[in-house]
Amino acid sequence: MSDQQEKTTVEAEQVLNSETEGQAAEGILEPEAEIFEDAPENEELAKALEEAAQYKEAALRAQADAQNVRRRAELDVEKAHKFGLEKFAKSVVNVADNLERALASAPSTGEADPVREGVELTLKDLIETLARFEVKVVDPHGEPFNPDLHQAMTMVPNPEMEPNTVMDVIQKGYTLHGRLLRPAMVVVSSAA
Repeated sequence: MSDQQEKTTVEAEQVLNSETEGQAAEGILEPEAEIFEDAPENEELAKALEEAAQYKEAALRAQADAQNVRRRAELDVEKAHKFGLEKFAKSVVNVADNLERALASAPSTGEADPVREGVELTLKDLIETLARFEVKVVDPHGEPFNPDLHQAMTMVPNPEMEPNTVMDVIQKGYTLHGRLLRPAMVVVSSAA
């Protein structure tokens, strides 16, 4: 029997005892006769109170479960909105990489080159569009190595830099709403 059920039973017995004692003192009822007559009613009352407490607890649990389900559904919808573009963003990031490679491989002459200028503008527009959808570039050149955002491709001894510092970025990384989309591939300095 639970604590609440025991409490309910004790309270019911106290009410019964106080009523019968008061009536016996007034000479209305004989104490023994009333106890035997009302015993089934008090048992029924105790059972009814116990049953009501169980139904109340079940209703509270059902309400809490419904709130938890609603909260989880809201979080799932929010995550779907935020990260629904993840596969698409990974593909578009590869396009940005290819445009950067095209710029790196094209010879830079002092003259105006319309093709190079077009690729630069296209890359700039693509990066701005990605930023509008919370896709941010991770370019850690000169920063301390962070294994959560960077993938070390190699370590090179360099006495001019502190150990575990990003010396070179082989491929930029990207995040989507703060979650890592692709780690930056980096070269890390080590102690001489």
